[in-house]
Amino acid sequence: MRYQMAFVACMAIGTSVAFAKDVDNGQLQGTTLQKAVAGKTVHLSTPLGSLPIRFRIDGTMYGRAGDLAFYTGSAEDTGRWWVAGEKLCQRWRTWLSGTTYCFTMRQQGKTVHWVRNDGLRGKAIIVG
Repeated sequence: MRYQMAFVACMAIGTSVAFAKDVDNGQLQGTTLQKAVAGKTVHLSTPLGSLPIRFRIDGTMYGRAGDLAFYTGSAEDTGRWWVAGEKLCQRWRTWLSGTTYCFTMRQQGKTVHWVRNDGLRGKAIIVG
């Protein structure tokens, strides 16, 4: 159960991460946030390892759970992502019950700290 919650928190990213700052406090938003993730792979940190999520330029995303498939219920999934103001939003087809979640993201060095709209938090790294 503890690992399921950690996984769900990490999945939320969908979200995720970047290497550009929009404001002095490192918060990524708007066009800067969109450019930070579009065409990139976001690696979410989980207690069981990294979970890579590919954010395609066309607004679709793809994730492969690997060893985490036991917790996600499937080895892979697809979904949609978009930026709404200062938040990165995403919705998986099956993961996370297909619920839409939005995240605020703040960069600190190469690490991006995210907070989901329900209060869950996590870290990720974006790879070009």
